[in-house]
Amino acid sequence: MCWQILTGNELSTTRNAVEHRRWQVFIDTSALIAGLLSPTGAAHEVLRLCEAGVVKALISRQVLVEADRNLAVKLPSILPDYRAFLKHLAPRIAPDPPSAAIEQAEGIIHHNDAPILAAAILADVDYLVTWNTRHFQKKAVREAVGFSIVTPGEFLEAFRQAILNE
Repeated sequence: MCWQILTGNELSTTRNAVEHRRWQVFIDTSALIAGLLSPTGAAHEVLRLCEAGVVKALISRQVLVEADRNLAVKLPSILPDYRAFLKHLAPRIAPDPPSAAIEQAEGIIHHNDAPILAAAILADVDYLVTWNTRHFQKKAVREAVGFSIVTPGEFLEAFRQAILNE
């Protein structure tokens, strides 16, 4: 199990350590697709933590549309499995951000990523997990939000440290 791999502890220990306050994790399209396609990668382990209910998964409608569109073009054969996985994962769907929030986000991030950032900000998440470090990990973006923007590997390290510090 991923929580045992991360910490070397039993599931009950991990659940006790994080049960008092489960992190809300916004998963962007790049991390979602990577997690689906790579059974050994960090993004997959993040999805497993969400699936196990150890952390709360959150995505936006735009993430759903982007992932569906990208998979339909590049890997149409896995679309049924992807859709079944999403039903099983049952992530919380963030409300669509209003135009004003998107416009404000466009002031600090690439316009294509502004709806994702705005949705994460309005959802009051603890982490935004992404492989899009080019746009999301710019200093102006990191300073403007009240949460950590991390790669899947960085999220797993933060999770591991939180458990070890409990």
